[in-house]
Amino acid sequence: MSQIDYTTHGEIALIIMRNPPVNGLGLELRRSVCDGVQRAIADGAIRAIVITGAGKAFSGGADIREFNTPKALAEPNLLSVIRVIEGSPKPVIAAIHSVAMGGGLELAMGCHFRVASPGAQIALPEVKLGVLPGAGGTQRLPRLIGLEPALNMIVSGTTVLSEKLAGTRLFDEMIEGDLIEGALAFARRALLENRGLPRVRDLKVSHPDAQAFLQFSRNTVTAVARNFPAPLKCVEAVAASVGQAFDDAMRVERALFVELVQTPESRALRHAFFGERAASRVPDVLEDTPLRTIASAAVIGAGTMGGGIAMNFANAGIPVTILEAKPEALERGMATIRANYESTVKKGRLSAEEFARRMALITPTMDYAQVGQADIVVEAVFEDMGVKEQVFRTLDAVMKPGAILATNTSTLDVNRIADFTARPQDVIGTHFFSPANVMKLLEIVRGAKTGKDVLATTLKLAKRLRKTGVVSGVCDGFIGNRMIEQYIRQAGFMLEEGATPQQVDRAIERFGFAMGPFRMSDLAGNDVGWYIRKRRYAEHPDLVYPKIADRICELGRFGQKSGAGYYRYESGKRDALPDPVVDQLIADHRAQIGLKPRKLSDDEIVHRLVFALVNEGARILEEGIALRASDIDMIYLTGYGFPLHRGGPMLYADQCGLYNVVARMQAFASNPHGDPAFWLPAPRLARLVEAGQSFNA
Repeated sequence: MSQIDYTTHGEIALIIMRNPPVNGLGLELRRSVCDGVQRAIADGAIRAIVITGAGKAFSGGADIREFNTPKALAEPNLLSVIRVIEGSPKPVIAAIHSVAMGGGLELAMGCHFRVASPGAQIALPEVKLGVLPGAGGTQRLPRLIGLEPALNMIVSGTTVLSEKLAGTRLFDEMIEGDLIEGALAFARRALLENRGLPRVRDLKVSHPDAQAFLQFSRNTVTAVARNFPAPLKCVEAVAASVGQAFDDAMRVERALFVELVQTPESRALRHAFFGERAASRVPDVLEDTPLRTIASAAVIGAGTMGGGIAMNFANAGIPVTILEAKPEALERGMATIRANYESTVKKGRLSAEEFARRMALITPTMDYAQVGQADIVVEAVFEDMGVKEQVFRTLDAVMKPGAILATNTSTLDVNRIADFTARPQDVIGTHFFSPANVMKLLEIVRGAKTGKDVLATTLKLAKRLRKTGVVSGVCDGFIGNRMIEQYIRQAGFMLEEGATPQQVDRAIERFGFAMGPFRMSDLAGNDVGWYIRKRRYAEHPDLVYPKIADRICELGRFGQKSGAGYYRYESGKRDALPDPVVDQLIADHRAQIGLKPRKLSDDEIVHRLVFALVNEGARILEEGIALRASDIDMIYLTGYGFPLHRGGPMLYADQCGLYNVVARMQAFASNPHGDPAFWLPAPRLARLVEAGQSFNA
């Protein structure tokens, strides 16, 4: 079935691409464009062709629905489509509006002429997927806008508005008003003026000192993008446009593209790209599920977390009321919000006018009656079930019918919290990550009675707040914190066995984590984990915990906020400094439990930590707490600092080979001190190994 509209306007053929939402260049659209161009060529009454896109885009590039399928490579591929257009004996004009990215921009550059509306987003973002433009983008863009700006766009994947490129050869004309009418008029003038069939491939790339600039670019990219090979390969592809014939340079581009597609880094980036989109899909919540209106919000608690959550709503233009029980706490919370915004203004990332607008959207109160008409209320009080009960019983009494009652709990039972109300269908977990106004992850906890419309609305709200929303079922710690507990336990066992906090943190940070477990604990507050462990000791007395963490807290070393934790901190600074006090505490504890220290390799440290995440993640999948392995990876990529170039713990396990993961776990189980029972492979993991499959098949 054709995915174009083909009409004639006198001697001009108009081809409008139709493949919503962004006219992705899938197989059917590629065929349709070729058919349309060839139809126009065959029609003696037609002298020129205009190509544009329907709806919200000229073209957003490749159709992501065809990624990793045979259709993505089937003929006519994009190179073949461009070859048909470029070889047309009649001029082809691309009429660009809204979005021209990736393959969409490459298609436009294959046309003889290009006209554009102001405000169109222009980009070659392939580097963000760990590859480079593979249909001539690295060769044509330098010929059209110059070597330096083209290389910057390609290496960064940055989007540039069309008017910023108006003075270059990329656009022959900027059209105000009706784009199609303007493009048709341009086509008629091009014929009248006999402008011929100019091809971008015939242009030369000019630069006063190309080789020096390219070497500078190599040096810069090597330093900045050390974990990702694609940016440097982009430089090499663009370099080919300077000194080689077009067809030879195209072969360089293609070879580099094929090489990059096979890299684990590209696979990780593509996994993250699709994982983020998959996370918003819940099998039993249909796309047409009615949504509740979110025009106003409320937050209970003006502490660090509550204030950050309130900022999220204000940043999205949603009026929010923030409630505290004591005036000094409310004043302190509002002062922190103001200081956060003022810091952003000083850094030039927020205008004074926008700062004033956002502050005006935040209303402080000490009266529950002032929050009752909000469409959603987020509770962000102390992590104690008794405190949560008091808050939710009050919210049940004051909130209007249909309001969503959300809890920001990080570990507690959302079903119990829901049962404190007479409307459990309206209750959901919204676990923001600290700092809430910065961190991208929102773990959305679906209770047993949470309404489908409430879940769908919260997922939509996550996007509005510019968060990655990932759905979790109810269990102690949900997905992220349940897994991180096993990671922290293994880190603690390794301290008892002979490692130092610095060695453990250094090893996992070299692997790519943003922060090691002990620096992370000091930042979050060691007392937070201590409080949770005390609850676990009562609820799960059979669970084995290393005790150094408790000894640290018993000394009042709660981390950065107290000036000392696993490290010491100088006043006003965040540098984690080794502390002989901690070394002695660890040595004394080892002697007390009769454990002789041994030397641990960095490799053991890394894989005990990461495979602890993997095994617990497999249990979470088995129990249905997580819908898919990629959801676990998205939580760890966006909320816990897992290295992006490794794609998350579950994808990393796939790339290691699950057989090898289990073999390594068996070796860890032979260590009598590291809780050998934990290393028994989860049922899901064992089945996948037996079947020769992976988490993310």
